[in-house]
Amino acid sequence: MKRSLFAALVTLCACALALCGTPETFNRYFEDATLRVDYVHMGDAQEEWIAIDRLVRTDTWGGSLVNLVDPFNNGKYFIKVYAGDSDELIYSRGFNSIFGEYITTGPALKGIKGAYHETALIPAPKAPVKFVVERRIRDNSLVPIFEQIIDPANVNIVQGAQPNDVDIVRLAGEGDPHTSMDLVIVPDGYTASEKDEAIEDARYFAELLLDQAPFSNYADRINITCTFRASQDSGPSMPTRGIYHRTAAGSSFNALDLPRYMLTEDNRNFRDIACTVPHDIAIIMVNSDRYGGGGIFNFFCTFTAKNSRRDYLLIHEFGHAFAGLADEYYSSNVSYEEFYPRGIEPVEPNITALLDPENIKWKDLVTPGTKLPTDWGKTDYDNANRTYQEERRKLDDKIARLTREEADPAEIDAVKKKAAALSKENADRYNRLFTESPLTDVVGAFEGAGYMSEGFYRPQLDCIMFSTGLKPYCKVCERAVEQRLKWYLDQD
Repeated sequence: MKRSLFAALVTLCACALALCGTPETFNRYFEDATLRVDYVHMGDAQEEWIAIDRLVRTDTWGGSLVNLVDPFNNGKYFIKVYAGDSDELIYSRGFNSIFGEYITTGPALKGIKGAYHETALIPAPKAPVKFVVERRIRDNSLVPIFEQIIDPANVNIVQGAQPNDVDIVRLAGEGDPHTSMDLVIVPDGYTASEKDEAIEDARYFAELLLDQAPFSNYADRINITCTFRASQDSGPSMPTRGIYHRTAAGSSFNALDLPRYMLTEDNRNFRDIACTVPHDIAIIMVNSDRYGGGGIFNFFCTFTAKNSRRDYLLIHEFGHAFAGLADEYYSSNVSYEEFYPRGIEPVEPNITALLDPENIKWKDLVTPGTKLPTDWGKTDYDNANRTYQEERRKLDDKIARLTREEADPAEIDAVKKKAAALSKENADRYNRLFTESPLTDVVGAFEGAGYMSEGFYRPQLDCIMFSTGLKPYCKVCERAVEQRLKWYLDQD
């Protein structure tokens, strides 16, 4: 048994090394084009199913020609592509999804089925391949839940279906997509008359991202493009406020019944817009001044472009979507009932269950002499934050009620301003706390992370993945982002 396992590992490693060599390896299996695999992911917490909806082939592959097999053990799911019907792995990518979040919610745990549209982007194969989706089970091992042979000669594969109503504007970079990190920004909730505003907003956020470490260190290797399709209505849907809009990418608040969580479930339309250009990752930039957003690893991220904390929202949500960073906060309301199982080390690079303190995953970055776990005054923080969260929830509920009742706009605006002032006061208080603490630059294991108050730990006292306000990624998060970025860029 041990010998068989060792042999399998040797074979897998050899395969991975072979696929991280030269473009000749890529050319053996793939064309310089993208195969978009649209599928429906459905089920509940106990069982799930996948059915392919549509296959679309578009010109140019946006990823690396040499780094094909994902070396990062991250994501609740993995896409794996095998040569023919063999066990020869030729492409893989870890990712998260809305369905993966849904199955941790109360309705899914009660057996209520959910269905979500998802997309996998893979290099267009030259010959039939086995397309496999794997799910990470409770002990974090991966097991197949779907497989199907995809034949590139299938006449039902849609060829070059690019919409003709999307305006493409290059914001930064002119590099080869195979040796660059390619980002596409999809404005949503901007009408035709707001097109110039959308492009101006996208340009602002492109510059913001390129000024943020570690992206700033590789700015000349990052391509950013805006793909604009006009929305029928201005702004996203807000179900709790009785607002339902028709927008290009279908962005909406109240994802998974959490008012501030904003995603899109209109995946096909969103992908039609994003896939007009080759890309590694996509951002949905939403025309709203309400605080909200979401980031799903190797899937997409959303954020509101007009909110006072918009800079924070982009960098925070992009950390999720690009590098698979976990949320480090634990006191805000979420829809999940057990996102991280107790007693299991999470796969995300920036949180830990601290099951083996001597070998914590960021051991090499721990400040010498720091105790693990690291005492940081958590009780005082929790007491103050609990009061803030309750006051903020009451204000949010009042805004939603007044909006549904079509109250005087001045009255609604006054409550919004009060909520914004409360949030700013809270953010300023904690920013002072964190910047004045002697633990500010210490790397250790600070309890409270991953939506859990106890039993999960973050690397530093504060980070953009923990609290609001524009600040750097902590040392652990920055390294994880840079590792992912270099994987797109490195060619040897």
